[in-house]
Amino acid sequence: MNPSSMSRSWWTSANGHADFPLHNLPLGIFTQVDGEPPRPGVALGDSILDLRALDGTGLLSGAAQQAVHACADGTLNGLFALGSGPRRALRERLLALLTEHAPEQAQVAPCLLDRHACSLHLPARVGDYTDFYVGIEHARNVGRLFRPDNPLLPNYKYVPIGYHGRASTVRPSGHPVLRPWGQTLPAGASEPRLGPSARLDFELELGIWLGPGNALGEVVPIGEAAEQVAGFCLLNDWSARDLQAWEYQPLGPFLSKSFITTVSPWVVTPEALMPYRCAQAPRPEGDPAPLPYLLDPEDQARGALDIQLEVLLLTPALREAGMPAERIALSNTQAMYWTVAQLVAHHSVNGCQLQAGDLFGSGTLSGALPGQHGSLLEITEGGKQPLRLSNGETRCFLEDGDEVILRARCHREGLGGLGFGECRGRVLPARG
Repeated sequence: MNPSSMSRSWWTSANGHADFPLHNLPLGIFTQVDGEPPRPGVALGDSILDLRALDGTGLLSGAAQQAVHACADGTLNGLFALGSGPRRALRERLLALLTEHAPEQAQVAPCLLDRHACSLHLPARVGDYTDFYVGIEHARNVGRLFRPDNPLLPNYKYVPIGYHGRASTVRPSGHPVLRPWGQTLPAGASEPRLGPSARLDFELELGIWLGPGNALGEVVPIGEAAEQVAGFCLLNDWSARDLQAWEYQPLGPFLSKSFITTVSPWVVTPEALMPYRCAQAPRPEGDPAPLPYLLDPEDQARGALDIQLEVLLLTPALREAGMPAERIALSNTQAMYWTVAQLVAHHSVNGCQLQAGDLFGSGTLSGALPGQHGSLLEITEGGKQPLRLSNGETRCFLEDGDEVILRARCHREGLGGLGFGECRGRVLPARG
C-alpha cells in the first residue's frame, strides 16, 4: 500500500502524532499489569495495539498471524528470526485494519490500550551487542582532543571500526543509570585508584536490531545485508570517560562502557523508514573507495537514513523549578560514514555468526558544528569549556540526578513525520 494514502486512521490520536502516526507502527513488548507475561504490541498514537488480543479476534491469518505467534515467548526474537516477509505481512494487515474507513473498527478498537498505563520492556533478548564508530565528525572531534595533528587513524576510512559490548547490561528507556566504579589515574598521580567515575557521559547513537542471522562461517554479501536488519531504535552508550582514558589502551573500552546501555523500547521497522531513506553522502575527494565487499551501488544510492537526532538534559534544578528539559544537541544520522548494510557485511566477512536479536550501536552521531555534538566529551572539549544551561547551571560531565533524553524524528513533505519515542535515563549516585 502507498504510505501517503494510509496516513489517516479512524483511531484519531494517531493522526498528526509526532512519534506514532499510522505509517510508523513500531513493534514492542509490553505489560498492562505487573507480574503478567509480556506480550507484543504496536504503538499507535497514544495507544498500544495488543497484537495477542487482535489475533484472538480472528482478523489475522497467514504470514501476519505467523508474525504474532512468533512472539509467544514475550520477545520479538522469534519475529526477527523469520526475516522480512512475515513482518511486512503484519504491517500490511495492520494498515488495512487501521486506515480511516476500515470496516473492522468495532472488532479492533477493544484491542487498543492506553499506552501511558502500560509498561514497556526490552523488545528482544540481546544475544550480542556490537558498538561501532561510524560517526565521522565524532571521530574527528574526539581525535582532535588527543591527536590534534592526526585526528583520524589510517584505518578509519577503510574499515567500519567497532568493539564488542556487554549484552547483559542493555536496558530499556527509563531504567536508572548507576554511576559506575572503576580504576582511574588522577592527574599527576603515578598509580591508579578505585572509585566512582567523575566524568560520566552520554553518547547519542542509532541502534540497529538484527534478524534473521547467518550460519557460522557464512558471509552476508553487501547486496543482501539490508535484509538482516529487523528494525531501529535510539541507543545511549553511557561512558565513564575517566575509566576509559586509563583502560582503553591497548584493547579498547571495557568497564567504562559495560555498566549500562539504554535503548528506546519501540522497534521502528525498515518499512516505516523507507520514505526517509537517502543517498549515502559522497566521500570527500582523496578518501579511498570502500573495498569491493563493502560497496554496492543500490546501497550507496538508498542505504542512508535522514533522521534528526536530539539530546535533552534535565537537571535536578530544572526539575525542581518545573522547567522543561533543555536541548543540548541536534544532529542527524547522515553523519554516518558507513551505511547500516556495510556494518552487517563487515561484521560477517570473517564468518562471524549474527543472530536474531543481536544489537548494533552506530557510534556517536555528531555534526561538525557547535550544537551538533552527541557527547559531553565533545561539547565541553574534554571538560575544558563547560556547558552553560539557561538557568545558569554548568556541566562538564553528568552529575547525580541528571537525566539524559534522546529523541529522533523523520519528516517528508506530503507524508509527514514519525518518531522513535524517548530513550531516557537518570543518573543515580554510585553505591558506597
